Amino acid sequence: MKDLIEVRWHGRGGQGAKTAAQFLAEAALDTGKYIQAFPEYGPERSGAPIRTYTRISEKPINLHCSIANPEYVVVIDPTLVTPKVVEGLTDKGVLLVNTNEPIESVRKKTGFQGGKVACVDATKISLDTLGRPMPNMPMLGALLKVAPLVKLDVLYEKIRAKFLKKIGDEKTNANIAGVKRAYEEVNIG
Repeated sequence: MKDLIEVRWHGRGGQGAKTAAQFLAEAALDTGKYIQAFPEYGPERSGAPIRTYTRISEKPINLHCSIANPEYVVVIDPTLVTPKVVEGLTDKGVLLVNTNEPIESVRKKTGFQGGKVACVDATKISLDTLGRPMPNMPMLGALLKVAPLVKLDVLYEKIRAKFLKKIGDEKTNANIAGVKRAYEEVNIG
């Protein structure tokens, strides 16, 4: 793993982008890594576009700013797929999008011709597993397929630890099922 890995998440308030960024960071922390996870938004309400960030490092992190040049960009809301989401993403970067559209369509919409593009229908997966459109956990599973930042088992334990008392066994297991399914179904090209 590189000394510092940076992930920028794009979503809308209420879709769980902040939660997904935090889960990834905390799972990495459980493996002995240094982490940061923080949102960037103002007085927006549910449904407004937001960015949130995750940093993972082998060494202490001394940066205290948003992420301009991420290795990974995760787009939870497909309506946000524009050239703006790939700003700062290098040709070695990975763009992961919640969509049922083909990879070439995402490349065309964003203008991102370098690096890898990965697509997964996380909304459908969350509807199938959770019974509601909450694509953040499936997107986290897809991200771990394209970027093995933490092992799936570590993430599953983090989900159990955070969710079991809060939402119960059935919904916790449904979240884990969504992560597993997205990990298996993500298309990378």
